[in-house]
Parts: sequence; C-alpha cells; structure tokens
Amino acid sequence: MKIIISPAKKMKSEPDLYPCRELPVFLAEARQLADWIQKLTYQEAKELWKCSDAIAKENFRRFQDMDLERGLTPAILSYEGIQYQYMAPAVFEEREISYIQEHLRILSGFYGVVRPLDGVTPYRLEMQAKATVAGTRDLYEFWGDRIYRAVAEGDGTILNLASKEYSRCVEKYRVPGDRFVTCVFGELTDGKVRQKGTLAKMARGEMVRYLAQTGAADPEDAKGFDHLGYRFREELSGPEEYVFIKE
Repeated sequence: MKIIISPAKKMKSEPDLYPCRELPVFLAEARQLADWIQKLTYQEAKELWKCSDAIAKENFRRFQDMDLERGLTPAILSYEGIQYQYMAPAVFEEREISYIQEHLRILSGFYGVVRPLDGVTPYRLEMQAKATVAGTRDLYEFWGDRIYRAVAEGDGTILNLASKEYSRCVEKYRVPGDRFVTCVFGELTDGKVRQKGTLAKMARGEMVRYLAQTGAADPEDAKGFDHLGYRFREELSGPEEYVFIKE
C-alpha cells in the first residue's frame, strides 16, 4: 500500500536536522523545470506563482541560486503546512520513520513524487501552475502518467490523502486491478458531508501519524482512526471512499 499526500507551499531548509537518504527519482525532470523557471523574468515568475511580491522575490531568488544535489533537507521535514504540523514527523520514532519511507509518497509539481527522506530544496511550483515546459500545456501534461507509475509500483493499492489538485495526477491513470481509496474528513450538515479545507488538512496529517504508529498495511486499517473527534462512518462510505465525520 502507498499513501499519497500533497506538498505544502511553505518550506524550510534545515540540511543538518536529519540525514537525507536519496535524491528524488525524477531529479532530471525537476532540473528541466528549474532551468525553464530560471529563464523567466521576475514578472513572468510572479504570474506563474500568483503570489505576493515578498513571496515572489524569495522564490525568484531561490531558483536563481538553486542546487538540486547539495544542502538538502529530507522532504518530510522541509514542508511546513498545516498537514505536516499535525503529522509532526520531527518526533517520529525510527520505526515510524521507516514506515513512512516505505509507504508514504508526497506528490509535487516540481519533483513529481518524493519519498519522505529524499533530499529536497525549497521551491514554489503548484501542480495547477500554467507552466508550458517542453511544449506541454501545463504540469499535468508535463508529468503525464509518470507520477502514477511511481506510486502504483507494488500491489497497486493507494490510500489517497491528497487534495484533488494532486490526486488527479494518479487517479486519472488507474488501471483495472488498482485499488484507490480516498479518505474524506467532514462534518454532517443537513444530511450532507461537507469538508472544510483547514480541518481536512489537520486530519490528513493526523491520519498519516496514526497509520505510522499502528503500522497499517491495508486501507481497511485506516477505519480505526479516531483523532480530532473524527469517526469512520460505514453507512456514508463506499469501497473507494472512506468518510470520517467530526463529532
């Protein structure tokens, strides 16, 4: 089983915090994207990122100085979003680190897919960005089915904790025999399940921690998750969607 999650926009660089194990599998593609971005003007880059001047200046400088092989931070410790704060990988024990290294995959517009201990450098490039690299219309076309193939290696069982922006890179290419289960974290309002972005991110991080602590080997094992007041609701779920309601 592989567990997929989204990256975070905010990243940090702490190369001495924990040793990196490997480089990302799609390093050549990341280098191709970096070369393309480095040729953009500041205004073109800012438009690509759709962000404030402060964030654009920081990331424009990052790409100009970028080294993809030195001064790297393990991916799981580099991303700083809400999901990662609630996952709290910095306090994982070695067996939990080993678990996520085997089972967890972080999807990325820049790196494609990274393992938790792959060495990465801070970047900004969301999957939805209109990056017309190598004659492609966008990053979805640039990556094609490569992300799916990297994630589906093994038994083709995938537990989806990623946002739709990222999960479509995998879900679109599913083949017969694959098992793809999406976890939904919501509240029941007027008989309908409604997800709230921030709460869902918190729950996804907690779910990764739960799976690592329990050594989950199958999507079914996720049903026991009960952090942050969530409970699995069988009557609202199906074979491809597990619904957890905040009580």
